[in-house]
Amino acid sequence: MLTELRIKNFKAWKDTGPVRMAPLTVIFGANSAGKSSLGHLLLALKQTTLLSDRKRALHLGDKSSLIDLGTFSDCLYGHDLKTALEFSLSWQLASPLTVKNSLDRQSFSGKNIRLSSRIKAGKNEQPEVESIQYQLLNAGNPVLDVDHGKSFAGTVTLEAAPLKLEKAAGRQWPLEPPEKFYRFSDVTLARYQNAGFLADFALETERMLGSLYYLGPLRKHPERTYQWSGDTPSDVGAQGEFTIAALLAASADGRKLNRGPRRPQQEFGLFIASWLKDLGVINSFNIKPVAEGRKEFEVLIKTHASAPEVKLTDVGFGISQVLPALVEAFYAPPNSMVWMEQPEIHLHPQVQAELADVFISAVQARENGKPRNVQLIVESHSEHFLTRLQRRVAEGIISPDDVAVYFCKRSETGAELEPLQLNLYGEIENWPENFFGDEMADVTARTLAAMRRKIKERDAKASSS
Repeated sequence: MLTELRIKNFKAWKDTGPVRMAPLTVIFGANSAGKSSLGHLLLALKQTTLLSDRKRALHLGDKSSLIDLGTFSDCLYGHDLKTALEFSLSWQLASPLTVKNSLDRQSFSGKNIRLSSRIKAGKNEQPEVESIQYQLLNAGNPVLDVDHGKSFAGTVTLEAAPLKLEKAAGRQWPLEPPEKFYRFSDVTLARYQNAGFLADFALETERMLGSLYYLGPLRKHPERTYQWSGDTPSDVGAQGEFTIAALLAASADGRKLNRGPRRPQQEFGLFIASWLKDLGVINSFNIKPVAEGRKEFEVLIKTHASAPEVKLTDVGFGISQVLPALVEAFYAPPNSMVWMEQPEIHLHPQVQAELADVFISAVQARENGKPRNVQLIVESHSEHFLTRLQRRVAEGIISPDDVAVYFCKRSETGAELEPLQLNLYGEIENWPENFFGDEMADVTARTLAAMRRKIKERDAKASSS
């Protein structure tokens, strides 16, 4: 689970400043204010970890990748190739990491890792890693620091503290620069007697980014039939294209969830169906093969108790758009991070409010009796979603510590991210100006317009008489 994020010189962001990430993190803001860029960098980092080419600092993407960010110049703030892209990620581990010095009895243990990277344009304006730093933290305090980069003289350096790295005798080859944005090369590790633990940091980084899943703002249109041959997709897909396969796979695997402590368990398909019913968008939901022994399945829905059962394609568009968000929130493996853009799209305001309850449940849900510890990061434009979230904080359903709300806005110096202070009563203590538009200006303008119209109608009536 991400606990803090900071990005410098990326797209609209000169500097986000430290951004606290909670189990349920919600980002509001105007169009083109920079909200999506935060998730786009994380996707670029994830696809870089999946790349077989260890020498490439950052995989900016192509048609077959998770995201395509264009050129390195396109990614930099102000398109200035003289600046460096910098970022730091802090995350909580599923279990503590213990580093042992193989040369003595020293050991260092922590539950959190912080990775900081600095990337600049190199040859042919391609990104090159200038430095990486790792910190192992315990209760918020660093217990081990690692710094890998270049000195002012241009030589590659590697230092750790308080653990002291010892060079291996007879191995006098020079150190190699970092690989990708987070790795230590095998040649560098072999240069020391006790540097093997550094591979654990890279492994934890890959594990963290491997647990990141993304659902974009544009979901795939519903289909009359869906193919499923028994595979288990890793997620519902960026456009929700694997939603039905994920539902069938989870049901076939016997996955059972509940909405929180002391709540009854349900089989995965029934669990999702019950949420759809609670959202008020259906009365019943069923997936079945078109015929026995076939790999084609159809999704059948009743909108209300007395309505006929119809296919997903024959009901309102909103159901097919919210279904991927609903499934992904609970399908993602335990200890995952799910980044969603506009999950409320095409939904009635009341359903947008109910969606907040779904996501609160998702971060509190248990699977097979154990907490799922799933983190949701949601980009939204919905006032109704926020209002319901505030209400649940006031009711004590979710703690303010488990919620982080941000307002993204544009300024002359780039995008700005303002943390909204949500107290125990569900009140936002620093409500931004024009957060959801200037409502009072609309009320005033409407009142004045109505008055002018009435005066005009009165004068016309008087003149005619």
